[in-house]
Amino acid sequence: MSYSKLQEMMRKEFNITGTCHADEHYMMDDSRRFAGIIDFVERGKYFVINRPRQYGKTTMLFALMRELDKREDYLPIKMDFQGMPKQAFKSEDFFSELFWRDIVRAIDLVDNEFATQLSLLAPLTTFAQLSARLTELCKSTPKKLVLLIDEVDAGSNYDTFLNFLALLRDRYFTRKLVTTFHSVVLAGVHDIKSLKFKLRNPEDAQYNSPWNIATDFEVEMEFYPEEIAFMLRQYSEAENVKMDIDTIADKLYYYTSGYPFLVSKLCKNIAERILPKRKDQNQWTLDDIEESVQLLLKENNTNFDSLIKNLENNEDLYRLVEAILLEGYKMPYDPHVSSIRLGETYGIFKGNGIIKIHNRVYEQVIYNYMTNNRLAKSIREQQHNFRDTYLGTQFTKDDGSLDLETVLRKFQAFMKEQYSKKDNKMLEREWRLIFLAFLKPILNG
Repeated sequence: MSYSKLQEMMRKEFNITGTCHADEHYMMDDSRRFAGIIDFVERGKYFVINRPRQYGKTTMLFALMRELDKREDYLPIKMDFQGMPKQAFKSEDFFSELFWRDIVRAIDLVDNEFATQLSLLAPLTTFAQLSARLTELCKSTPKKLVLLIDEVDAGSNYDTFLNFLALLRDRYFTRKLVTTFHSVVLAGVHDIKSLKFKLRNPEDAQYNSPWNIATDFEVEMEFYPEEIAFMLRQYSEAENVKMDIDTIADKLYYYTSGYPFLVSKLCKNIAERILPKRKDQNQWTLDDIEESVQLLLKENNTNFDSLIKNLENNEDLYRLVEAILLEGYKMPYDPHVSSIRLGETYGIFKGNGIIKIHNRVYEQVIYNYMTNNRLAKSIREQQHNFRDTYLGTQFTKDDGSLDLETVLRKFQAFMKEQYSKKDNKMLEREWRLIFLAFLKPILNG
């Protein structure tokens, strides 16, 4: 069975009305999320859709743009800072001119005649000129202008971008006197309070926002089980694929906590890598999900790379996650602790009284990574050599199952031999990790 149609269902198009039309592919029921965001826009809010990578932010901006473009009283302007050259953020004149060109280009997609008029205006060299030009722009149309900027993190390393946020803030405060954007929507990983992370002390950055007008974005972006079921039901009916829809949706949510990328990947694995290998290609089962999870855990992808990179680049966050996963530490949820807040920003944590890893897939990915890191360090420091211990030993029973008693006795003998004459203190976590290193070659045959 081809994955192409299922991929269409999960691609960057959302059904903003929550219904399925004949000319559309299989999509999530996104009415809940979209309703919360469109309400912000209609009320003239300035806000940031801040969620981890591959969480549907860009998808939502496109859906928002399409909806606003249908309304006669709105004019959406969408741009992407990731496409801007880095030089643009290094100087005020370069940024001002490029930003204005992007505005004209974005307007051209929805109003060619208006964009042509704007393109004839003189070049810009300062933020003061840009601000005046924005006033002219907003006055020149009776429509409510909504500015949508994707990938705002691309500019967060530069003072020029922070000064641009300050410009928007100043215009917002004087909006009763100066005609300006009706609403501004930014999309990125960090919330607006954290956008000067890399320019300032991280603690200071949290409380000295360059854009303190932003409304807190509290719309839940995860998929709920019933929303996953909505998509599976469309797919099942259209492709004649049999499945217990509600049970499958619950199991997908069980492993992913509704993280959009992970839901998509697990479905992709079933459709592309699991079903084609068997005769019955029109049946999804719970075992398929279990197998899909194992395939995903062995995979190298940009989402997991970003997850690990965020841990490696933040020592306090790494230590906190390590304490929770490897040492069983229970950390009360406190949004004022910078490492907890950062873990939420990157999609690693979710808080509900006690900090937990966001989903079971991430929990296993991080656990495997950190365990292997510790094992490698322990083996280097202690120079463990298990090979002689394994020789001549059968670790499986006649029925092929693992003979755990033999494994434990051999490990006991190894530890007695290695540490009986050593005085260094062995902590429980080191014992566990050494046992994992001892067990791994046995499980791998």
